Amino acid sequence: MDFRVVCSLIGRLILAECASMAVPLALALGYGEESAASFIASMAVCLVVSYVCIEQGVLKDEKLTMREGIAVTGLGWLSVTVLGMLPYLCGGYLGLLDGIFESISGFTGTGATVIPDLSPLPSSILFWRMMTHWFGGLGIIVIFLAILPQAGQSSVYMYEAESTGPTSERVMPRLHEMTIALFKLYIFLTSVAALVYFLCGMTPEIAVTHAMSTIGTGGFSTYNDNAMHFASPVVEIWMTVFMILAGGNFGLYYKIWRKGPHVIRQNTEFKAYILILALAMTAIAADLVWAKDLDALTAFRYASFQVGSLSTTGFVSTDFDQWPAFSKGVLLMLMIMGGCAGSTASGVKVSRIVLLVKNAAAVVRQKLAPRHVVEVRMNGRLVDEDTLMRVGQFFFLYIFFILVWTLILTACGLSTFDSFGLSVTTMGNIGPAFGIAGATCTYAGLPAFVKAVLCFAMLLGRLELYTLLVMLRPDFWQTSHRW
Repeated sequence: MDFRVVCSLIGRLILAECASMAVPLALALGYGEESAASFIASMAVCLVVSYVCIEQGVLKDEKLTMREGIAVTGLGWLSVTVLGMLPYLCGGYLGLLDGIFESISGFTGTGATVIPDLSPLPSSILFWRMMTHWFGGLGIIVIFLAILPQAGQSSVYMYEAESTGPTSERVMPRLHEMTIALFKLYIFLTSVAALVYFLCGMTPEIAVTHAMSTIGTGGFSTYNDNAMHFASPVVEIWMTVFMILAGGNFGLYYKIWRKGPHVIRQNTEFKAYILILALAMTAIAADLVWAKDLDALTAFRYASFQVGSLSTTGFVSTDFDQWPAFSKGVLLMLMIMGGCAGSTASGVKVSRIVLLVKNAAAVVRQKLAPRHVVEVRMNGRLVDEDTLMRVGQFFFLYIFFILVWTLILTACGLSTFDSFGLSVTTMGNIGPAFGIAGATCTYAGLPAFVKAVLCFAMLLGRLELYTLLVMLRPDFWQTSHRW
């Protein structure tokens, strides 16, 4: 592995982050906010770090190795999230650990906040919080590859290290063209969401920030009471629609645009995704009618919003922590499931759930008829045994780490249920949990060590385990071999 190449690409990534801070800086200057000084200081630090990295690094014409791609992705995410806390720190709004937590939560799309009261914060800082959702949602590497093609040849390993799902399916043969297409689609959906929110009565700034948070499946809001602030069925309906869309495969949306809606019929994952959400909405609505004595329409309104939210963004329209145990159990399962592969949502992914169920059914059928050849198909194509094995391994590791974080958090004095909820919601990058970090609570009161553990859990969940885990191996950093 050539560390100079890694250093050069990370320097350019930090430079792009520095440029993005110019947007909230302009907002701060326009509003005459004191936070302008914090953004100027943050940009200066980013420029210095970027300059050092680029000067010490070098770009090469030959292809990136697998290890170089993984290192750029892993270290790039760490660098961007750590430097992303500078506006909070330089302005005195948060301390070091809380600033890092807020930044990681923003970029990973978790939406868990350590800020107990948002009202004193200037608009530019709130805007930066929402921007972190938007850049991290599609993926900082995907956006980086889209706007900076000079990142180097064969950046496919960087893309694959950040991409989500059991397979890295491409909608276009050339990586740069594909990332540009996804980025344009991402901008388009964000713009449509912002326009709809504006027509629903939001101010232009609030509409844009909440559109970024929705399409980036983040969950941050500019209000302390989150989506409850709007108290509008119309706003909630549209937010539900866009949250569900953001949880779908963006590659599939590109195919729909190019080939027409009929491609949905061939996509097993998206059909399963919509079916699971519909069943969850119906089950929770029925439970709320039965246990909370709500009318059917109100129950379905609350159920549909939280089902769409807790499988993707983490917005809150009501205190679901007060719901019956069955409803909370369904929401917990949705947090683990997440959205579709290739979406801005995290979690295990619907495609893996579908393959796990199909593979289990195939094994049962084979036990009944040992000589019968059983095949597992996805999107009409045969799934090979290696993919099925990787899906099983990922699911095991995902659940294993949830249990590990739960055990660690209980050792810190948290209750078992609170610890499990925090582990699930941070690994799934959802945000709100139950109990101590429920729908109306923040993470501000958690011990420092717990926040540090949850920071790693959020990054681990967003990068789908392997990118960070492989970087923990000592032989990964050896320079004598090229992967």
